[in-house]
Amino acid sequence: MIPASDIFSISNNKQFEKIALKVFRFQYDNNSIYHKFCQFLNVEKQQVKSLQQIPFLPIQFFKSHEILSSQEKIQETFTSSGTTGMSTSRHLVTDITLYEESYRKGFSQFYGNIENYAVLALLPSYLEREGSSLIYMVDDLIKLSNHPESGFYLNNYDDLIQKLIQLDTAGENIILIGVTYALLDLIEKQHFQLKNTIIMETGGMKGKRKEMIREELHELLCKGFGVDAIHSEYGMTELLSQAYSLGNGIFECPNWMQVLIRDTEDALSYIENGKTGGINVIDLANINSCSFIATQDLGKKQPNNSFEVLGRFDNSDIRGCNLMVL
Repeated sequence: MIPASDIFSISNNKQFEKIALKVFRFQYDNNSIYHKFCQFLNVEKQQVKSLQQIPFLPIQFFKSHEILSSQEKIQETFTSSGTTGMSTSRHLVTDITLYEESYRKGFSQFYGNIENYAVLALLPSYLEREGSSLIYMVDDLIKLSNHPESGFYLNNYDDLIQKLIQLDTAGENIILIGVTYALLDLIEKQHFQLKNTIIMETGGMKGKRKEMIREELHELLCKGFGVDAIHSEYGMTELLSQAYSLGNGIFECPNWMQVLIRDTEDALSYIENGKTGGINVIDLANINSCSFIATQDLGKKQPNNSFEVLGRFDNSDIRGCNLMVL
């Protein structure tokens, strides 16, 4: 077993690859679904010597199978959102402290101490269902902020408008984290000129509005909130880590997470930086499920390990990740 301290103390690419290969061998031996998948591809454990040789499990497997590399008791089951009749993903978590350490350290890496912020959350469609990993994370960040004004808002937009203006005018540092359609609803009710607030969208129109390309969406949000940039969070039910964009749609990963871009014509090969392909995610916090996931998202990678999310494969169902269909 690889200790969590090894995962969350990674500081360079060499360390990352060394631990990722250890995690691969562990999951090859202990995750029956992943083992069968590797065998189906004729990949033997001893053949794999680099990140590019590791098989990535298609994300759809989380809808049809129990993806586990641990015999421990299930502590939390996170589920994806979906419309009636749509199959949803289930991420079985045997050690919730791994998730907590991942999002706490990840947030700190990009934004510093959570106690420096009031956290306002506008996540109506997530609040209205059970099993959201996003709600679990934001609820914890709200508590950790220790700010008396931090909290969730469902449909009480007027209260949120009043609170946002009051805190921003008082010079408080604020993070407003919201699902995309609700942020658009908010700026239709009120035009802001915010000076001390970070607007972070988590994606997702949830069928409430037509999908937009990111440039159009962020231009609307910047104008409506009176800010220079829109931040974004890239996460999903099947991951225990998040990437963040501090503006311009360029995402960066915490040190224990990386993306590779696969060829859309050949899922087992990779394409060079700057070209569009399928996003494969390595999330080493997923030690007890599967750390190597082939998503249904399209993106491009930059030379410094940052990446863009450009949309979704046509044949995939619409789900609440950070995606704007092109």
